[in-house]
Amino acid sequence: MNTAQQARDDVGASIKAPPDHNHFPRLRRRRRRWVLALCAALVAAGGLGTAFAFTSVNDTQEVLVVSNDIKRGETIEAGDLAVVRVSVDPALTPVPGSQKAELEGSRAAVDLWAGTLLTAQAVTDNLVPGEGESLVGISLTPAQMPSEPLYGGDVVRIVTTPGDQGEITDREPVTIEATVVGLNRVEETGETVVDVSVPEAEAAELAARAATGRVALVLDARER
Repeated sequence: MNTAQQARDDVGASIKAPPDHNHFPRLRRRRRRWVLALCAALVAAGGLGTAFAFTSVNDTQEVLVVSNDIKRGETIEAGDLAVVRVSVDPALTPVPGSQKAELEGSRAAVDLWAGTLLTAQAVTDNLVPGEGESLVGISLTPAQMPSEPLYGGDVVRIVTTPGDQGEITDREPVTIEATVVGLNRVEETGETVVDVSVPEAEAAELAARAATGRVALVLDARER
């Protein structure tokens, strides 16, 4: 075959051979899949964000917060409380915002600071001790009080016990009636400090007798 014939065959082959376009479509297909995956991820993320926002809004509730500092025992006035919408921890017991008007005129059971959530335990209609009453703390060993748990409001008697030598007299033991307000167990000594409310006229005598350690607490019937 001569040179001219070889050149014509090469030209013919180049004309008949189809161009290879497979490379470019493969790149486009791969790029399209990547874009679709990205779009799907964005849509999913948007859906989760919307669901989270919806849930967060639905979990909030209107509660009362303290607007001004209120000292224990002071009367709560209209401007001392405000209604806010927040997400509240289930462990808390805040006062619903709908009770704002009802609490006006109540008293603070503890010191309240501006910006804090108002709880039901922080508000009271009756202060302890009340007018004409005094609060006395009595430290008692397990042998000086009943094993039955005591609760606030229990009516008890504080009875003077015999002296150090265990002497017993014909006289009636001195007894003072009181109302349990609170208890605090002292782990170091095993004793329990019982806070009781008594009339002011009897508070000094009860405190003096309790200081000797020769007293016992008697729980009377809870049914009145």
